[in-house]
Amino acid sequence: MTDALVVSDVKKIYGNREAVKGISFSVREGEIFGLIGPNGAGKSTTLKMISTLLRISSGTITVCGYDVATQPDEVRSVISYLPEDAGAYKDLTGRQYLRFMAGFFAEGQEMEEMVEKAIGFADLGERIDSKVDTYSKGMMRRLLIARAVMPSPKFAIMDEVTSGLDVVNAFEIREIIRDVAKSGVTILLSSHNMSEVELLCERVAMIEGGRIVQSGTPEELKAKFDAPNLEEVFIRAVREAEGLI
Repeated sequence: MTDALVVSDVKKIYGNREAVKGISFSVREGEIFGLIGPNGAGKSTTLKMISTLLRISSGTITVCGYDVATQPDEVRSVISYLPEDAGAYKDLTGRQYLRFMAGFFAEGQEMEEMVEKAIGFADLGERIDSKVDTYSKGMMRRLLIARAVMPSPKFAIMDEVTSGLDVVNAFEIREIIRDVAKSGVTILLSSHNMSEVELLCERVAMIEGGRIVQSGTPEELKAKFDAPNLEEVFIRAVREAEGLI
């Protein structure tokens, strides 16, 4: 199976601080892959390097065969990136917002088809014609995911996509992510919620202190550490990496 993403010995250095310390992992075409770890572990920095928003200090990243350092425009043409703190224009309705964003990618009938596709993913019913500033956090997240996949990216990057949502909204967002993957989009999902990642992802990489401490399928990792869930796997993996067990 072809790799949609290859991260090889990548470092990110800010002054005297090494935020990402030579990480390597790959994501296969068509899978939902989880990059998991606590806040401050290096997840968001890694996503920003993959999406060309931050320069790599050393190492290489390729997305769909394009090098992020030497071919950033080509990378941007095949990805979408949904950061944790993304927002939408609150004085527009959901439909108006999607139409405005679609205008950056297409025009005429193609644009309208793009908007209808996004409306389908958002699944907001009549509320698609309500102003965005009346949306709940869950509705806003639905709209933003729809906007992210609207231009049919090959590779979608989603950072803490269910952060702050209640159980029902988080469940519904996970269903949308599964539908996006079924449409042919490869997804890299970053989260500190390891239970959620276990439900969604085919494989995961665990990051702590800017290093990848383990990677594999959830079942492989639970079996390796004789653990009931990924949270316990992560704790044991970090202790092992630090030489504490």
